[in-house]
Order: sequence, then C-alpha cells, then structure tokens
Amino acid sequence: MCIIVDRSLNLPQAGSDLGIENTNIKTATGVTLDEQQKTLVGSVLDLFAGRPSLKKLSLWDDNGVFEDNITIATGRKQFEPQWYGLQTAFSEIERLHHEVISGGNPIGMDLKTRYVTKGINKEQTIDSRVNIFYDKDTGKITKVQDKWGGELPDSSFKNVSIEQLFDPWWWVHYGEGWAWWMWSFTWDTWWWQAMRNLNSVSVPKMISVPKNDEEDAKRGNQ
Repeated sequence: MCIIVDRSLNLPQAGSDLGIENTNIKTATGVTLDEQQKTLVGSVLDLFAGRPSLKKLSLWDDNGVFEDNITIATGRKQFEPQWYGLQTAFSEIERLHHEVISGGNPIGMDLKTRYVTKGINKEQTIDSRVNIFYDKDTGKITKVQDKWGGELPDSSFKNVSIEQLFDPWWWVHYGEGWAWWMWSFTWDTWWWQAMRNLNSVSVPKMISVPKNDEEDAKRGNQ
C-alpha cells in the first residue's frame, strides 16, 4: 500500500465529478488562477501525489506529453502508465511544498516532494519546476514538464550541450537519476525489463492502467 502524505491536502468537494483531492492551491503573491486553471493544477498535484484516476487523466489531450529528466512520454498509452507507476514504485509520497508562480500558459509551479521506494525504503527528495501547458479552447492539458532542479538536461541527449558531455559531474548526476528510478521499479517487476530501459516505452509494459472506472475504484483511485 502506498501512503500519501500531504499537509496541504483537502478532502474532495461534494459533487466533484473529477474527484480532485487537492483544492487548496497555493499561489505566489500577485498570481491568480481562473477556475479552469485551478482544476488543472489540482489534478496535476493529485497525480504527483500518487493519486491518479481515469477521470483526472481525462483532462489530458490524447496526444499529450509528460516530460521529466529521464522520460518523454507521448500519447495516452505512454503518459498514463507513468502516473500509475508511482503507486507501484513508492510506499510513501509526501508533498513538502508547492506554489504556483505563474498563471499564464504554461502554468508554472514550484514543487518539492519526498519519495520512499518500496522494498528498500530509500528516500529521495526532489525539488522541481513544473510547467503545465494546456489548450485554451478544449481546456485539456497538452504537456506537463517536471524539471528537476529547474532544468531538463537529462531527458534526452538532444538537450545536452557539448560542455555537459565533457563535464564528469553531469554524468554522475545522470547516472544517479537513472539508478534511482530503475531501483524504484525493479523490486516488484521483472529485473530484465526494468534494467533494460525505464522510459516511455518500457514503463507501459510493466505498469497496467485500469480499463474502466470500476477497476480504477477497486484500486482506491476514486
């Protein structure tokens, strides 16, 4: 069982069709969000807290993208397993801080989260800058970027400069990031799958996504 700890978490509002749990959105001074933006931010906060659901992910465009420092997941078949995978990988997820710093498009948010890996009880705290891109016409999320330390140097070699390739510390951090996420999933999955590649292609093979709301509810996601 994955224990979710969030000191700012509110109970779902009565009658909420989407079941968004985090309705207490903290914003920086001078930043305001409209109701549509609040819904998108709340749903993304739930996802980062290991509380996915098909209803919350219905807020995403089918061709949406999730990008962090080790993965670029494009399309529903790739990004949905990334979010459901948090429940598989971690025994505890604690949101230590969040603050929306920009109310534009993308919506910018600072996020600090503590993860405890199942099986080995390894703790890791990640500070990140999250950008939420959305289509104003449809209201759907088109991309979420999770920039560890405010940057995305490791998500793809196309983002790596020549200077970084010759920087030994860059390679150390790159290796640490991959090792941590690979260990997160290997405790209860086949070793050869997890060790081969933890990315947008391999994660959907290891993580199952509920087929309907009923199956989702049985997992405790609604």
